[in-house]
Parts: sequence; structure tokens; C-alpha cells
Amino acid sequence: MKGQKLNEQIFTRKQEIRYLAMVSLFWFAQYIYIPYQTTYLTLIGVGSAFTGMVLGAYGLTQLVFRFPIGLCADSIGKHKCFIQAGTLFSGLASLFRIFWGNGMGFLAANLFSGIASAMWISFMVFYTNHFPQKDQQSATSRIVMFNNFGMLIGFLASTMGYSRIGMAGICILSVLAGLLAFFLSLQIKEPCRKTGKIDAKELITVCKIKRLWLFSILALIQQGIQLTTAMSFTNQILKDLGAANGLVGLSSIIYMVSAVGFAAFASAGYCCKRGPRFWIPAVFVMISVYCVLVPSAKNATELLFLQILPGMSTGILFSYLTSEAMCGIEAEKRSTAMGLFQAVYAIGMTAFPIFTGKIASAFSIRHGYLVLAGISLIGIVISLVYYRNRTECKNNP
Repeated sequence: MKGQKLNEQIFTRKQEIRYLAMVSLFWFAQYIYIPYQTTYLTLIGVGSAFTGMVLGAYGLTQLVFRFPIGLCADSIGKHKCFIQAGTLFSGLASLFRIFWGNGMGFLAANLFSGIASAMWISFMVFYTNHFPQKDQQSATSRIVMFNNFGMLIGFLASTMGYSRIGMAGICILSVLAGLLAFFLSLQIKEPCRKTGKIDAKELITVCKIKRLWLFSILALIQQGIQLTTAMSFTNQILKDLGAANGLVGLSSIIYMVSAVGFAAFASAGYCCKRGPRFWIPAVFVMISVYCVLVPSAKNATELLFLQILPGMSTGILFSYLTSEAMCGIEAEKRSTAMGLFQAVYAIGMTAFPIFTGKIASAFSIRHGYLVLAGISLIGIVISLVYYRNRTECKNNP
């Protein structure tokens, strides 16, 4: 089993297009309601602290389920069943938002959405396993691009439809997208693994890989800040500046267009030439700048322009953190490693919105953003020290 080739099965062009369409539909279902979630909860009287809990619930279930799902997927050597479950749960979650449209309903819905996103492990590993090691970075960036494209289409749909059909209406679109993604997942072709199950004790050895832990922690910082700011509280700041619902949606669209564009850039030759040593600390600097400037924005125009910066975080930084974390992992252990990676960064997705909401309630949202800027500075230091030590090791064998 050791040394198994990553590209033992090859996508036909038609299969790849169908698969990436399914990925976009899945993330459309997961994120169409996001631009208006925080403002909607505020409108119906939900406080900042409980809103933070609602946002954190999405990461909580991912934290609990991602590593066991990755371990199970590697053990049985199958991903299709997890992909199908993810598409179903993405639609099921929005049923809670439709029929139980209060704070508790959104809390329950986000728990189910988190379960759906926990299956993202299998989406990514199944796709990247079709490509050789030298193409892993571009393959990772490509699937992240279609991930972001699905979110972008969702944000466009919600921006155009929220004022007309309300939160319940856009959640119906979420349910329909999840069902269509499930239909496409039924057409996935997955060959049976010839070698049978792998012992769980052998798979858990990935937990000893220091490099995996380091980039998982950096992803914890990146994902936690992204979910808390660009996808949540930044929209509330925009609303506090007097922006109409259309501008709130436009804010999310600018962010997602930026994310799609930078994800495409991350798979291009120029970006790959500079490599993670340059881009990881550089984008963490941009995140810090973003967290300092957003709560200081004097008008909606300034804030809309700033939404380009978290697009760099999603498109470039997350792509590189994922590929760096998976570098050198044996093919038969990739789901377990991906499960650990995603479970660790789910801690940030759970904790960051909760403590930012509490800081906002106790002091101000500005204080919360400044704390996040400080955490991003930690990411800069960790990445710079890692790559400096790596260079020294190469120069002093």
C-alpha cells in the first residue's frame, strides 16, 4: 500500500466538470444565507453574544466530526458515501432556518451545516487523489476556487433575492442546491480498494507529524478570522454605517470575487514561483491590516474596498496552508491527515466568533477586531520562523 500513486484513477473531462459543479452547488447551499445571517439575527432581537454562539456552532460540529470522518474514510478506502452525506446535510440544515427561523433554529441549523462541511475532507481528498504530487498545489487551488465560486454565486443570489423573498426564500434555494448536489454525487465513480481496510493505529500515526500540526494551527488562525470578520461581523459594521441590504450583499460579493480571483492566481505559475515562503507571511500581514482598518472605516465605500483583502486570505493563504499541510503525506493516510487539519482549524471557526461576540458585547467590536489583528501577527511570526529554520537546516545539513 505504501507508495500508492495518487493518480491511479483519472478524471475524464466530463467527470471533472460534473464533480466541480457539485462542489460549487454544495457550497452555494452552505453559504447563500451567510451575507444576511448576522444582520437577520440582530433584526429579530438576537444579541451579539448569542450570535457569536450561532456562528461558532458551525465550527463546533466540524471540530467534533472531521477527524473521525477522515479516519473512517481512510480505513474503508471510500469517499463517495461521505460526499453524498455532506450534500444531503447541506440542504437539510436550511430546513431548520425555514421552519424554525429564530436564534435557536439558526443554532440548530448551523450545527447541521457544520456536519455537512465536516464531509469536505472527502470532497478534497477524492479530487486531489486524481493528480500526481507535482500537481497537488494547483489541484488544491482549483477545488478551492470552485468552492469559492459556489459561495460567490450564493452571495449573488442572496443579494438579488433577499429583499424580495426574505431569509426563508433564500434558504429554500439552499435546500434545492443541496438536493441537486446530492443528485450529482450519485454519479461519482469510485473503484473498490483492493487491499481492504487499514488498521486505525497505523492511520493515527499522522498525529505525530509536526509539520501537519504547524500548518493546521496557521489555518486555525486564518479560518477563524475569516469566518468572524469577512463573513459575519464586518457585515454588521457595514449595516451600522447605514448601508442598505443591497450594500451588505455587495460587500460579500466583493469578498468572494476577490477570493475566486486569488484562488485562480494561486494555481498560476507566477504565484507558485514565489511559493509559500513568501505568500503565507505576506497574506497574514494583509489580514492584520484588514482587522485594524475595518472597525475604523468612516463610510461604506472604504469598507467595501477593504473586502478585497480577506479574498487574498481565502484564495491564496488557505490554498497554500492546505497543500503545505498535506505535503509528504502518504496517499492512504491523506483523509486522516486532512481530518486532523480541518478539525484543528475548526477550533478557530468555533472559538473566534464566540469570543469576538463577547468582546463586542463587553467593550466594542473595534476591540474584538484589534484582538484578531494581534492573533494574525502571531501567524506572521510562526510562518517566518518556520521558513527561516527550514532554510538554515538546508544550509547546514
